[in-house]
Amino acid sequence: MKAILSMALALGLCGLVGAADKVDPVGTWKCEYEIGGMKRTVDLTIKKDGDKLAGTMSWPNQKETSLKDLKLKDGTLTFSAVRKFMDNEFTVEYKLTIDGDKLKGKGAAETGGQKQEIDIEGKREKKGK
Repeated sequence: MKAILSMALALGLCGLVGAADKVDPVGTWKCEYEIGGMKRTVDLTIKKDGDKLAGTMSWPNQKETSLKDLKLKDGTLTFSAVRKFMDNEFTVEYKLTIDGDKLKGKGAAETGGQKQEIDIEGKREKKGK
């Protein structure tokens, strides 16, 4: 009986690990966040380049910028992107959790010597649009 229970537990854990590996970040994501009470948008595009991930972000007032250090581990996507705003440039570090066609997480940047964080949510665009 112990052997059967142990086997069932082991298979269950393997199934959970396998499910985490099956998170697919590839696609175009329409994301929203809020700064100073104003809703803002950003487009996040993730592609597979062989066995590595590559991607870009673009804002309404800034065209595409390449993502750096893009990694997916246990359903969490991490990367950085350079944000240009007026005459300023700053690096934003992102940590986003993917759940099906939705993502949710935070972006953080240091401005004026202080770390600022924003909440960000997104939905994957349907293929064919």
